[in-house]
Amino acid sequence: MTESEYYRQQLADLGLGRGDVVLVHSSMKAMQTERTPQEIIEDMQAVIGREGTLLMPALTYDNVTPENPIFDSDKTEPCVGLLPRTFWRMPEVLRSVNPTHSVCAWGKLAHTLTVGHKMDNTAVGAHSPFMLLPCYKGKMLFIGDILNACTFMHGIEEIVKPPYIRPACEKTYVVNGEKRSYTAGDAFGWGAEFQRIEEILEDPDIRRGTIGKANAYLIDSRALLAAALQKMLAEPYAFITDISKWI
Repeated sequence: MTESEYYRQQLADLGLGRGDVVLVHSSMKAMQTERTPQEIIEDMQAVIGREGTLLMPALTYDNVTPENPIFDSDKTEPCVGLLPRTFWRMPEVLRSVNPTHSVCAWGKLAHTLTVGHKMDNTAVGAHSPFMLLPCYKGKMLFIGDILNACTFMHGIEEIVKPPYIRPACEKTYVVNGEKRSYTAGDAFGWGAEFQRIEEILEDPDIRRGTIGKANAYLIDSRALLAAALQKMLAEPYAFITDISKWI
């Protein structure tokens, strides 16, 4: 078995298959691999095929700031890791339009999942690729113990509006040359504990395996949406640091 075949088999064993829509959060460091980011991405593309859709967050919250409020889809580099920075520049990859939380996509539904993000005036709104995942039976793949990086959960917060989110403030950015206003609630200081999603999901809605040497998790976005909404509506502080320290 070649190294490429080995990685593709790991992805298949985890539950990824032809035609899947999958959003990937990743840690190349955790994989402990000598394969290049492009080779890893090509393995994913091979497993889901052209009838599938591969997505990766192309977040820019570190380099699009109040001091530098300019976002250009073609020029603003993602700040969230080697795989997204490589994926963004690969052939046939589209990018959604949002100053801080854009998403890149390749495959059958790339246009469908990215085109509407520009209609939202929040980071993870109803038209974002993150929140459209459940509509298309999408999955989320986490490579490494990085469930805490689940951006999808910010979309749940936008829906529930838990009490720890401060009132929304308006911020102005220049987005692809156009000045636009966005609103954002502030949860600063509370400490997201999104890795707790592992506690509210069971197999087959969450599947565990390895990619390279990294622990990996494949999550059904529909199941997470239902479980996280139910949990946060019942316990608004369920996914943040123990609130006793703040009382």
